[in-house]
Amino acid sequence: MGSHHKINNSDNDDSKPFNLELAIVDAWQKEAWWLWLLLPVSGLYGAITGIRRKLYLKGILSSYQAPVPVMVVGNITVGGSGKTPLIIELVTYLQHQGIKVGVISRGYGGDESLMPQIVTLQSKPEEVGDEPCLIVRETGAAVAVCPNRQQAIEVLLKQQPETQLIIADDGLQHYKMQRDIEWVVVDSARGFGNKQLLPTGFLREPISRLQGTTVIYHERTESSQAQHEKSKDRLSMHLKPASLQPLVEGQPSLSKINSVYAVSGIGYPQRFFNTLTDFGYQVDPRPKPDHHSFEVEDLLPLADKPIIITSKDAVKIAPLVKANPQLQSLSIWVLPVNAVLSPNSYLTLSKQLKALGIHS
Repeated sequence: MGSHHKINNSDNDDSKPFNLELAIVDAWQKEAWWLWLLLPVSGLYGAITGIRRKLYLKGILSSYQAPVPVMVVGNITVGGSGKTPLIIELVTYLQHQGIKVGVISRGYGGDESLMPQIVTLQSKPEEVGDEPCLIVRETGAAVAVCPNRQQAIEVLLKQQPETQLIIADDGLQHYKMQRDIEWVVVDSARGFGNKQLLPTGFLREPISRLQGTTVIYHERTESSQAQHEKSKDRLSMHLKPASLQPLVEGQPSLSKINSVYAVSGIGYPQRFFNTLTDFGYQVDPRPKPDHHSFEVEDLLPLADKPIIITSKDAVKIAPLVKANPQLQSLSIWVLPVNAVLSPNSYLTLSKQLKALGIHS
């Protein structure tokens, strides 16, 4: 295996290698005082991105309009907000409505030299990205990946010419691509932190950017009946965990085990850890950077208790386990989650699609 800057991985927390991305995410979460020292950088970032957006909106910079309607599902914050489970739910819902839907993605973490390309069940996460692999596996939809969204759309429509709607996974800030609908996911528990732009805070764009978009509030759990009555008009979603699934068949049951390792390479791992805590597990968190490329060394020292991972990470960890016999004795479990939307969210989507002439 190649040379990696890692300190010996043992169960001792002091031995965990320093990772800048995780350190900044942790600082945002704690709203560390020293982040304010980065305010001049945030000011520069805000000025550049603001000017760029205005140039696209005024048509001074050219943008691409797809021949079919495009719906962007994104966020104005860095890190996970539940966007991928929401896209999977939207695709599944639209398929049940008889609407031919396709998905495009930047293919983050994939090999850009191989793009644009159509994602299949045989596609590898290191070639097309982990999220596109998960979307295809869960929905069977046509998915195309490329940092150049125009090329992704062209490849998608060549593969599935009867597409009625394209859902862009992320791309809210990709103004080179015109869009007809914008859904922005906002994590209610995490909010907007210190409300500052990168790198002082975790906002990609100012909160004012939400004006004119459809904001979907991601709640931690399903609202109580009283809250539900009060907020039934609210556009919201929550993630409903399914039963734990073994990554490899024939693993021992988890029923009598309290303490587990929670291993994740997702944007906002705290939500995953909270879910496992809600399940009653004593959680030993092992966060990795978003879209982390897992290696044998990430898992091998964790043999003393079961490991629980997300569906997104399972896409990469399953082939790693298959290829490395020394990992096959580990007890690794996957926690699948499904996005559940409020009734008004579906109603809003139906109205938006009707306005675009898309009918089931």
